[in-house]
This record gives sequence, C-alpha cells and structure tokens, in this order.
Amino acid sequence: MTAPPSSPAGLRQNALGLWTIVFFVIATNGPLTALVGVVSTAILLGNGIGVPAAFLIAGAIYLVFSVGFVAMGRYIRNAGAFYAYVANGLGRPLGTAAAFLAIVAYAGLQFACYGLIGFFGANALAGWGLALPWWVVGLAVAALVQLCSIRNVVFNGRFLGLLMLAELAVVVVFDVAVLAHGGPEGFSLASFQPEHVLVPGLGATFVFVAGSFMGFETTAIYAEEAREPERTVPAATYIAVVLIAVTLTLSSWLLIVSFGPSQVLAAAAKDPGGLWFDRAGLLVGPLLGDAINVLLITSLFAVILSFQNTLSRYLFALAREGLMPAAFARTHARHRTPHLAGYALTALVVALLLLCGLAGADPMTLVLPLGSAPAALGILAVQALTSLAVIGFFRRQPRHTNLWQRLIAPALSGAAMLVGVALIVRNMHLLTGGESVFNTLIPLGMLGVGLAGLGLALWLRSHRPERYARLARLLEEV
Repeated sequence: MTAPPSSPAGLRQNALGLWTIVFFVIATNGPLTALVGVVSTAILLGNGIGVPAAFLIAGAIYLVFSVGFVAMGRYIRNAGAFYAYVANGLGRPLGTAAAFLAIVAYAGLQFACYGLIGFFGANALAGWGLALPWWVVGLAVAALVQLCSIRNVVFNGRFLGLLMLAELAVVVVFDVAVLAHGGPEGFSLASFQPEHVLVPGLGATFVFVAGSFMGFETTAIYAEEAREPERTVPAATYIAVVLIAVTLTLSSWLLIVSFGPSQVLAAAAKDPGGLWFDRAGLLVGPLLGDAINVLLITSLFAVILSFQNTLSRYLFALAREGLMPAAFARTHARHRTPHLAGYALTALVVALLLLCGLAGADPMTLVLPLGSAPAALGILAVQALTSLAVIGFFRRQPRHTNLWQRLIAPALSGAAMLVGVALIVRNMHLLTGGESVFNTLIPLGMLGVGLAGLGLALWLRSHRPERYARLARLLEEV
C-alpha cells in the first residue's frame, strides 16, 4: 500500500476556534461514559450518595489548577503541553519524565476504552443477531479511528462536536425528565450534606472521579493550531472545566434523586450497570434507554479518537526534538496532521487487540483495569508536576501575574494532586478489581516510566548536548 504524502511542515495553524477546542476537551472526558461507567461504581465503593459533591469538589480543584495553568499558558505554545510546561518550569529532565508518563497514561486509558467499546459494541451486535468477539469489534473501531485521525483537525473538531452534542442532548433529556417527575423523597440535598460527603469512602470516590476530568491538557495541546491562542486557550480551559463539573454533578445528583437517597445504594448493588437505563426507561420510555446505549458507544468512540489526536501530537512534539523517531515529526501534506505517529499508535493497538484475542483476555476484568489504573496515577502525577512547574516558571520572572496566579493557586492544586496520587496508590485495588500483584506492579511500573524519561534527558545532557538544548522549545523557537 502506498503511504500517504508527508511533509516536514508543522501543524495547521489558525485552524481551531474556541468551541472546537472545548469539544475536544469534553470528547476526551466523555461525560456519558463517566456518568454510566463511574457513578454507580463510585456510589458502591466510595462515599455513597455523596458522589455528586465529590464531582463538585474535583471541579473546584481543577478550576484552581486552571489559574496557574492558564497564566503559564500565555507563554507556552507547544503540542507537548504538560511536557513543555514541566520542562520550562522544573527543567528538561523532569519535563521528559512528565512526557513519558503522559504518553503511557493516555495510551493506557485509550486501550481501556477499546476494551469498553469492544464489550458494548459486541453486545449491541449480538442483539442484532451478529456474534463477534469484542476484540474484533475493537479492530474495526481502530481502523475507523485511524481514518478519522488522518483528516484535518477542523474535520475532527466538527465530527467530535456532533457526537458531543448528541451525547449531551441525551443527558439533558434525562435531567429534565427527573426534574419534571421528581423523586420518591423529593429533591433531597442529602448528597451535599457534610455527613454524607466527608465519610471514609470519600478518598475511594476521588479515585474514580479523577478519571472523569482526564484530558484536561487538551486545550494546551491544540495551542499551535488555535486561532488567537492567547484568548481561546484560557477561555476554552475554564469553559470545559465548568461544563464537565456542572454536567457530572447535576446529572449524578438527579440520578440519586430519581431513586431516592435511601434507596439508590441498594439499586446500585443490585444492578450497577443498569441504573441509568432503568431510570431512563421508567421516566421517559425505552427509546431513551436505547439512545443512551447507542450514544455510550459513540461517546467511547469520541474518547478514543480524541486520545488518538492527543497522543499523535505528543509523539509529534517529542519527535520534533529528537526524543522519538524523526518520522513522527512529519505531517500529512494536505491535512497537516501527524499521520505517521497516528499509524504507529494504531499498529500498537492492533497488536494489543490481537494479543488479547489470542490470550482470551476479558475486556472488563482485565483490559479495563490494567489500562485505566496506570492512566489515573500517571496523569495526576503529571498534573502535580505541572502545578509545581508554574511556581518554578514564575519564580524567576513574575511577568504579568499576581501572587494568586503564580504561587497560591498552583501550590493549592499541586497539594491536591499529590493527595490524589497517594489516594490512588492506596486504593489501587479498587481500580484493578481486587487484591492482585498489579496493585504493586502498576505504581512501580509508572515510577519506572518516569525514571526512564528522566534518565534519557540526563543522558542527552551528558552525551548529546545539542539535542538536549532543543528540548521543550516553544513554537516560536521551532
């Protein structure tokens, strides 16, 4: 097969507007996936009916994180995002470590989503009389994702925007139905009362809730392709965080209202995967339940496609600086997308799916936990480093920032992220599904990934100083 035309030129500039970037962020988070997949599990294993408050607290933490992130973003434009932030704030070795952690984390979460979409897709096809293994469905999805990711970033933004609008429309219909019908115990605010929120299970809840805000750096990743990035990236960051937090908080609370706070825990224990479908069918009709089922699959597809775009740009940014194969720094001659990096990612996914098929791996009990657990740990660690990087960056020169932007907000968010890392390590068994050797191997493995990045940068500093000097350059320096 003839390879598509390539160009050493950079990404397409001035291509993305404010709302396109917002859609990329929301697509990466997949609100419907978070609601259907996270809420019932968090209710069972976390702080019960206090889950909506946990979403609200997490949203507040990420808004505080955004203060320093946005302030530093005015001076950082690099498709490597967190990598460039950490390198410019804490030094190139830690920046390279952050890049390695981010790539492994996002790749792990993307593959976990392949397991989910394979599982739900195979179930849907079985209902229509076509029996296929989950990993075969995953292979078909991988081919479609590759086709979409090659296309220019504007096409991807519009496509993801349509999927997000459909997904959010279903969530709104559900919310309106609950508001119209009420619940057996009225519109109880018990979910936000301290005695139901500040309980021992709150730490476990944050293990699940943190994953619902992943993909946060997507705004910065597209800074090189954004129109007026100094305006659109900060605005998109705040809008995305608020939309995600409000959607997850409101919808999870209304789900609890629809069952009644005193009854939802028993309902979740009886059928954790069917909470949303049960209420949707009861309050609106079976059509809404069917729509949620279909849009859950399209939501997962949007998440996978968004991660494909994110990962390919990470590889592009690192290849441009000599940390990855030079071919990854080439872009498609017409679409200006890092298509060769995308092909490499798809090849890896195909190989893993075939391996899972040969090994008979279960998508829900093996693929999902082994992909999502390192992702949650890795991204929170990188976000903690990014908060510290903001302090380091402005310590040398305050520029146009105040004390809240350059010190207090990043210090608070950094502390919160470090607590999150500790909670995930402590509650790793919740992500892996029980007592397992992976509860130890995953934290040690992610530590090894970070040390590998750190070691590579230190080796370059000693043996390839000219390449080391090129690390974490900003757009105007490329």
